[in-house]
Amino acid sequence: QVQLVESGGGLVQAGGSLRLSCAASGGTFSDYVMGWFRQAPGKERESVARVNRSGGATTYADSVKGRFTISRDNVKNTVSLQMNMLKPEDTAVYYCAGRKAGDSLYNYWGQGTQVTVSS
Repeated sequence: QVQLVESGGGLVQAGGSLRLSCAASGGTFSDYVMGWFRQAPGKERESVARVNRSGGATTYADSVKGRFTISRDNVKNTVSLQMNMLKPEDTAVYYCAGRKAGDSLYNYWGQGTQVTVSS
């Protein structure tokens, strides 16, 4: 099974950018659909973006379309989330997650990385 470790969170001013990375190990990375999720205090976890196994298809939450870009590198076994034009409402713990194609649930999760956007 795959293990996931996120990095790249931090504190940034509104309008700024951050790039999150997630390194995978222990499995065949290209077998997994990968996604980024976030959870803000007092709110439910929500899906932010996902990318298919090849990297050729992506999906975004409406709240981040045009600002965030998900990408993956199946050689380096990484998935990234480039976040631009950040807003205070983007403040959350961000998690990367993976699921095998055909599975409905994400079974593999990283530990999360904090993103804080100040106004």
